[in-house]
Parts: sequence; structure tokens; C-alpha cells
Amino acid sequence: MAIDSGAPKESFRLSMLLYDTRYRSITIQIFALFMLMLGAAWLVDNTVRNLAALGKDFSFDFLWNTSGYDISQRPLEYDSTSTHSRAAIVGLLNTLILAVMACATATVIGVVAGVLRLSNNWIVAKLMTVYIETFRNVPVLIWIIVTSAVMSESMPAPRDFRGEDATASMQLFDSIAITNRGVYVPSPLFERGLPDLTLGSLALSLNAIAFLVVVIASIWINRRLVANATRVQNETGVRPRTWWKSLLILFVPAIALLVALGFHLEYPELRGFNFSGGIQMRNSLIAMWIGLSIYTAAFIAEIVRAGIMAISKGQTEAAFALGLQPGRTMRLVILPQALRVIVPPLISQYLNITKNTSLGLAVGYMDLRSTLGGITINQTGRELEGMLLMMLIYLAISLLISGVMNYYNNRVKLKER
Repeated sequence: MAIDSGAPKESFRLSMLLYDTRYRSITIQIFALFMLMLGAAWLVDNTVRNLAALGKDFSFDFLWNTSGYDISQRPLEYDSTSTHSRAAIVGLLNTLILAVMACATATVIGVVAGVLRLSNNWIVAKLMTVYIETFRNVPVLIWIIVTSAVMSESMPAPRDFRGEDATASMQLFDSIAITNRGVYVPSPLFERGLPDLTLGSLALSLNAIAFLVVVIASIWINRRLVANATRVQNETGVRPRTWWKSLLILFVPAIALLVALGFHLEYPELRGFNFSGGIQMRNSLIAMWIGLSIYTAAFIAEIVRAGIMAISKGQTEAAFALGLQPGRTMRLVILPQALRVIVPPLISQYLNITKNTSLGLAVGYMDLRSTLGGITINQTGRELEGMLLMMLIYLAISLLISGVMNYYNNRVKLKER
């Protein structure tokens, strides 16, 4: 007995690419991709034609020419005889250093301000409200310029530290000098340091790499130790005492490495008309650091406040019922849950800080925008190559920050069963 298996399959027709829902979405995507590629090809062709009309070519050979300009704040060895590529690397490092410092400081200030704005103390809550509303509603460039003016005009000059009738003194056991030319702090030195690794225009410090590897390895081992203690606690109900093991794992290897390398500090000293030795953090760096930190912290405070308010009050009441103090309740119960709400908008603030470092041009801070995107372009006339390279670097930094923060966000989010 024959069984009818249904209607015969319809043969494919070109009209199905538009009218059949099974193919229409693919057709639209292919068409959009083709138009995008066509637009990109037109843009490249138009750029090449315009460069040819101006008698220019497209080349990055200018990166290996002598820069001919100096950079005041430099984490690497650099002078006016160095190449433009090395100037760009110094500017990039200045950008990264400022971004890391500002992100860390803004996060600490923002979290504290956000928590205190929810305080039951009326005065504290209102003071935090005034801070947040004042600093986030004034352009960040103004705060940077104001901070630079305060540092230049209000701080003592190096000559005020001299003699018996000195009107200024160094801070923190005579190790830090705050002057109108910048802040001088101790610098790390190694008596038996490892040689630097040179890769083109970039010199990598093997001392720093070795220290970083030891720190990362210690943190990883300590996390494994804590995870094992948690597993034992879940199985037996008794948590092993691991605090002394954690201290040994986290600090002993790093300290042993520093002793082996002959680590010591070089303190700044007043010699002649200025301080020498140590690390000089110029007023431009201080102004950018403080300006970006206090401005962005106001936004982070509101993000933290919103994250805390998103947590049910029942969580706080349950913690109080168990006998937890308000401080421990906030630190152990509320903030860990609020992080799932706080982290996504926090990523945007970190990206804003990184991109706002380009405002350093206003106070003379030589970052990537001022070196590669400023003086180098003006000297070489390679504005297209310089701008493209600078855009790609900023894009790579932003994507790296987004990737790291999204990874952390996935780690702290709720795991559904």
C-alpha cells in the first residue's frame, strides 16, 4: 500500500530571494555587505586620487625619521634625536599611565561618594549630592585647567625648601616634594637588574616583566588555594585556615625577587635650583590625573548609587537580622550583588577617561594625541597616516578595556540553573 508523503517540493526560483522569508533575510544581508564594500572601495579610490593630485603617496616611513622635538614627561629614554616612532611610543605610554591612574582613582572616589550619598546622615548625603552635581555639570577641561593653575600658582617653589628659613618641607619622611614644578617621588632602582630587551624602538624592562610574572603567578596560586579551601568547606562544613599561607604566597616570592635584584629607592634631593633624583610627576600630569578623576568619579558615584538602589531592601534587612553591621552588610552583601548593575555602565566611564586623555594638549601633557597626532603630523605632513594610526591605537585600547570589563562582568553575573 503506497503512502503519500505530502506535496512535492517546490523548485527554487529567483523570485524566492525576495518573496520567500527563508531567503529574503540572507538576500538583504548580502546586498548590505556588497554596498558597504562598494562604499569602502570608493572611499579608498577617492583618497588615492586626492593624494596623487597633491603629489603625495601613502607611506609610514616617516616613523623612522628623527623627531626633532622633546617630551617633558617621559617614562622611557627619549631625546630630540629619537625617531617619530619612539615619540609615539612615549606618548602612548603616557596615555596608558594616565588612563590607569585616573580609572583607579575615579573608581575609589566614585564608590565612596555613591555609598555616602545613600547615608542616613543628612549632612553627609547632601555634601555628596553637592559634589556630584557640581563636578559632573562643569566641563572636564575646566577642572583640568583649574587644577593646573592651582598647582602652578599655589604650590611652593623649589627655593622655598632651601636653608634654615625654609617655608616648605618634604612630605612622608622627606621622600616626596610637592612644588610648583611638579611632584617628586622616589624612583625604584636595581643594583643587579636584568638587561633590557630591545624590540625596535621599544625597550622592555626584564626586571618589570619578571616582577609582573611573579605577582601574577602568586595571585593564581592563591586563588587555587582559596578555591580548594572553599571546596573543603562545602564538603565538611569546616573551612581550613589559609590566611598565613596566602600571605606567604602573595608576598614572599615578590620580596625574594626584589632582594635578589638589589631593589632600592632613589629619593629626590634639592640640588641647585631644582630637585634631582626620583621621578618627577609634572604639573600637566597631576592636573590631568586630578581633573579626570574628580570629574568621572561624579558619574561613577551615580552609577554606584543606582546599582545599590537596584538591590532589594530585603537583602539589607536579612543581613541585619543575622547580626551583620552596616559596613559589613554593604561590603559583603549589597556591593557584590550591585556589581552586576554597576559594571556595564562603568565600562563606558573607563572608555571616556581613556579618550579624554587627549585633552592633555590644553595643559602641555604629551600623550598620544600631542605626539603622534600633533607635532609629528605637523612636522612630516603625513596627516592621513598619522590620524589613521592614532585612531587604530585608540580603537585597540578601547576594545581591550571593553573585553576585560565584559569578561569580569560575565564572571560576576548571576548563573541561572
